Amino acid sequence: MNQMNSPLIRIGVFYDGNYFLKISDYYYFQHDRKARISLEGLHEFIRHQVAEEEDVDVRLSQIIDAHFFRGRLSATEARDKDRLFHDRLLDDILMNMGISTHYMPLKTRDGRLQEKGIDVWLSLEALELAIHKSFDVVVLIAGDSDYAPLIKKLNTVGTRVMLLNWDFKYTDFKGENRVTRASQQLLDQATYPVQMHEIIDQGLSTGDELVESMFVNTPEPVAYPTVKPVRPTGPTAAGPVGTVGISTIKNLKNGFGFVVMPPNNLFFSYADMAEGDFNELREGDWVEFTVGRNHRDEDCARNVRKVEAPEMDENDEYDPQDEHEHESADSPERL
Repeated sequence: MNQMNSPLIRIGVFYDGNYFLKISDYYYFQHDRKARISLEGLHEFIRHQVAEEEDVDVRLSQIIDAHFFRGRLSATEARDKDRLFHDRLLDDILMNMGISTHYMPLKTRDGRLQEKGIDVWLSLEALELAIHKSFDVVVLIAGDSDYAPLIKKLNTVGTRVMLLNWDFKYTDFKGENRVTRASQQLLDQATYPVQMHEIIDQGLSTGDELVESMFVNTPEPVAYPTVKPVRPTGPTAAGPVGTVGISTIKNLKNGFGFVVMPPNNLFFSYADMAEGDFNELREGDWVEFTVGRNHRDEDCARNVRKVEAPEMDENDEYDPQDEHEHESADSPERL
């Protein structure tokens, strides 16, 4: 059994970025916790978990290196999809945590953006760094079976592998069933497979501080500064791109919604929030927005923020749920 005078347990953490962001989105939009994963809190959990598995004092369990791998949109594509701010925000978080970033350009195949080569790059870097920096434990945050050869190779050089994995399913905004589950190959070969979904759910139910610290407790920063406009006295119709409007929210789903604006209600997502927390919005809330265009060249709502209901004229009989709404306009296919 390891004692206090044992050597330091050197930990290297490797993120499959796309996998991790899906996990974070799940807890923010689908799970009752309604919060994103905190990288700082996750790293503290990792230190404690490794210390427990290696049977050492947590002070001897230290993360000495961390790397984040992900496919990323080009600047032009990110701008067109209003993703520049959120990509930069993620970069700031990773930079402040001392996590090295590794990005590859997303490739378009069959009309869809796809991530290729990330698993190979992560595997090569992890193996090389494990050898040169003498990692005792590599923590892998991934779920794809493509990482199975990496675990085998790490085992041959005497490096233990802790696999943080999640198992959950939900229905997305298109009504499609989504499942996230780690490959059984990874689970079988990892030295320390950790069922994160079970640990988190149990920890949240018992008020475990270490689990609670794994979630961000502050609202997400906003992409646009707050500007107080001239307050209208009722709903304003959508005009050309850049027009500021005000109306009510009709539908809210997991991460997206529609602003009432006949004849075609305007789609918006959590990324279009100018301020406030998307999860605090409710159907029927009044919001202010800017008319924009999506990648299909259709009207959508940008810079969305909750506002107080305007003072309606006594003769104004506007009903945001009236017959002018078109159900087809509320289809997620408008994404």
